[in-house]
Amino acid sequence: MIRGRFRVLLAVFACVVTLGGCAAIPAESQPEAIPRERLGQPTQEVPEPTPDLDPLSVVREFVRASAQPTNDHAAARAYLSGNTRREWKPDQSLAIIEDEFGTVYGPGTQQSPDADERLVMLRGNFVGRLGSDSAFIPSDEPVQVPVRLRLQADGQWRIVDPPDSLLVTYSDFNDSYFRVPVYFFAPDSSALVPDLRYVVARPQSGLPARVMDLLLAGPSNGLSGAVRNPLGESATLESNVTGANDGALVVPLTGVEEQSLQDKELIAAQVVRSLQYVTTSRIRLLSDGTALVPGHIDWRPSEVPAYEAQASPSSELPGLMAVEGVLRSLGTGAPIDGPAGDGAYKVESAAQSITGDQLAVVERVGPAVRLRVGDYGAEDRIVDLPGLTMTRPSWRPATSSGGKSGELWTVVDGSNVVRVLRGPDGRWLPQSVNASEVLAVGPITGLRLSRDGSRVAMIAGGHVVVASVVRAPDGSSVTLRAPRILQAGELHSVVDVDWISQDTLIVATASDSIPVARVPVDGLRLDQFNSSNLTPPMRAITAAPGRPIVVADASGLWTASDVGDVWRPHPHTRPEAKPFYPG
Repeated sequence: MIRGRFRVLLAVFACVVTLGGCAAIPAESQPEAIPRERLGQPTQEVPEPTPDLDPLSVVREFVRASAQPTNDHAAARAYLSGNTRREWKPDQSLAIIEDEFGTVYGPGTQQSPDADERLVMLRGNFVGRLGSDSAFIPSDEPVQVPVRLRLQADGQWRIVDPPDSLLVTYSDFNDSYFRVPVYFFAPDSSALVPDLRYVVARPQSGLPARVMDLLLAGPSNGLSGAVRNPLGESATLESNVTGANDGALVVPLTGVEEQSLQDKELIAAQVVRSLQYVTTSRIRLLSDGTALVPGHIDWRPSEVPAYEAQASPSSELPGLMAVEGVLRSLGTGAPIDGPAGDGAYKVESAAQSITGDQLAVVERVGPAVRLRVGDYGAEDRIVDLPGLTMTRPSWRPATSSGGKSGELWTVVDGSNVVRVLRGPDGRWLPQSVNASEVLAVGPITGLRLSRDGSRVAMIAGGHVVVASVVRAPDGSSVTLRAPRILQAGELHSVVDVDWISQDTLIVATASDSIPVARVPVDGLRLDQFNSSNLTPPMRAITAAPGRPIVVADASGLWTASDVGDVWRPHPHTRPEAKPFYPG
């Protein structure tokens, strides 16, 4: 039933589930930027398959061996017949399937009359695929792949017609690949944006080179157009990424000498933050043999400016909650100053800007709602945006440090995604966003911009959908691109979503089985929170970097900091409260 509801959107992702797909991954286990690094490395010996396997077992073991990409997938080739072993050229798309899969003989009508040939059907469910950009794209489509085998002269069954694409199980993928955030920047601010990618995990010594290869190739397809890449298209490595005698990791860039000092500092942040997950060494950043940033040759993550601060609310802002038409502080429980706190508005939902000095309020007026926007604590201006329903607003970060935000988003009547812009005269003007691909999933009942402004998380058709925010060069229009449905089979009846970090979401549902969950922005995994003390259904949830999660259930507000924590009553809990942090 779920799959039927997503048929339109999944057509956009046809290459996700087509085994002749449009994506590729490195065919080698060591996709370093400089091939010379492989010279002198011993060739890994590939054992022959266990003797006398039946056709069903051969196919199963072939799938298990496909997770080992060394030597042009030699481990998987060992299960192919002699000619096929030499000629097989998989299209290099990596399809990830659930651990539980079946191999059964194909129907008799499809079997060869030759007793030495067998057709085996591989059945299961997709988890997703790894694209040519090494980014994961989720899918929940069924798997049904025909594999033909033939009995060889030595009495062993071998595959003569293998799949066009490599298939690996979820567990084997996690064992063989390492997730790393590769960093770019928000298009018109200095907020760093993580781009989740996956590299071959072994040998570990090659991880820095593999990460640099991804960084130099630019953002993933899903983030293309939504982020800025100071490295540009001309940047390359002059030679290998290597370790120096003094323990530093040398990254010898070329093609960036013409960049401004400001962009070189941003490049340093990109490289150092991207490599911090795969090395503890100092990063020696060179440009054509000299320091990339004059006077600063060796870098550690602690020496990179806190670019993330622009996308994180201050710890001095405790958050707010909407309670019976009034806004109250999550820190004290008291009503806030101004009309939003004294009952002048009938507040249905609201959003505080990341810097805390602006407020957007959805106000109930009879059967309809209206949006008010203004300074925190002051009377807010009414926006000309009529509607019967309106999602809780979400603020875009300011484009300059210390400045005010000039944009917020909401969804009117489930189908009109709107960004509201501050005009030169101070008025707030609505402009529709092209969200056609997301609306193909279903009505949108929730929306949260990431606090760096490059992505948006939405509740569409009861499911979590993440898309990139692509702005026209002149800022005249915005399109939501590359939507991904996250954990479609597990996360349904979603009631609220928020960003716990720039690459991770927290989700509240009306489901008794998974009331609260954490999911990365690519949807590869799902972590379920302890449900002790919670009374389903959940009503709302909020999260922010370094803050406890606050969830509203049928009885009130509860807090927790991590997946295994037991939920504790919020000190200012109220039965009807809907909490929210700035953003």
